[in-house]
Amino acid sequence: MIPALSFPLLMALFAGAAGVVIVCSLRATGLADVIADRTRLGEAIIGATLLGAATSLSGTVVSVTAASAGDASFAISNAIGGIAAQTLFLAIADVLYRRSNLEHAVAEPANLFQCVVLIGMLSLPLAAMTAPEVAVAGLHPVSVVLFLVYVTSVRVAARIRETPMWRPTQTSQTRHDVPEDEAERHRPVTGPLLVFGGLVCLMGAGGWVISQVGAELIARYQLGSSLVGALITAVVTSMPELVTTLAAIRRGALQLAVGGIIGGNTFDVLFLVLSDIAYREGSIYHAMQAADVFWIAVGLLMTSVLLAGLILRQKHGPARIGFESVLLFAIYIGAVTVQVIAQG
Repeated sequence: MIPALSFPLLMALFAGAAGVVIVCSLRATGLADVIADRTRLGEAIIGATLLGAATSLSGTVVSVTAASAGDASFAISNAIGGIAAQTLFLAIADVLYRRSNLEHAVAEPANLFQCVVLIGMLSLPLAAMTAPEVAVAGLHPVSVVLFLVYVTSVRVAARIRETPMWRPTQTSQTRHDVPEDEAERHRPVTGPLLVFGGLVCLMGAGGWVISQVGAELIARYQLGSSLVGALITAVVTSMPELVTTLAAIRRGALQLAVGGIIGGNTFDVLFLVLSDIAYREGSIYHAMQAADVFWIAVGLLMTSVLLAGLILRQKHGPARIGFESVLLFAIYIGAVTVQVIAQG
């Protein structure tokens, strides 16, 4: 049906699917805050795991669908391009949060740890690409390592939150993860979890539609897979992260906002694991193109800048935002310019 649609109808379908994903993610943010309070796991952990995975689901569907169709570059660029876009969203949130630099207000060791994990996870696909091609039943060993690293990091991040070995200096602008209503701790969590699950299913369906439209754009207009993946589908499927981040900041749930982005980014690396499973022509890492490697490098650079900002905790910077936000804008805009010129 999709190949038969005219361009206006194709764009209308694309916009409709994106709208479903965004609306569902907005509702999911409020539920995630409630779940964080009722389970007593905290905003940083729920943001990094439950909310991060949920808002990344549409992107997961796009990458896996592309990989199963044999377009490795589309699958990879969608995953890694989403990481760059979502990191930029924290800079946008910093602009809108006027009390202080957002990275100063969010003093949470678990977020620092997740950034370190993300840098390590992004390095592994590069190592796999340059190493001899090895695949067992079509799956590269690095895919297994990525999955184990993610699972382990979630458990370690939870332990860091519960029993931190050090604590950041508290200032007048530091925001703590405290339930708005103490009664939330004693209410059942089953209801919010069921509604959250329903929203996740809708976001997954929206992601499938977006993947089909993206593939049709590549085929119909001879566009580069990396260009469509990194700058179109990745940005659209990352919009839930922007919506949930801004909604969380408006609710005062700063840990949920930052944890959701960083956690979503680490979960996005798992797109490569699932894509490697779906890609039946060998190791997906050895099918990477130069543009895909470029976006991995951009993701590594932007995450390093974010980590530096979280460690230094500048209270106020240029235009009342942190230096890291200024750099994130510059890096992303520069990367997009390079990508467009290269695809030229």
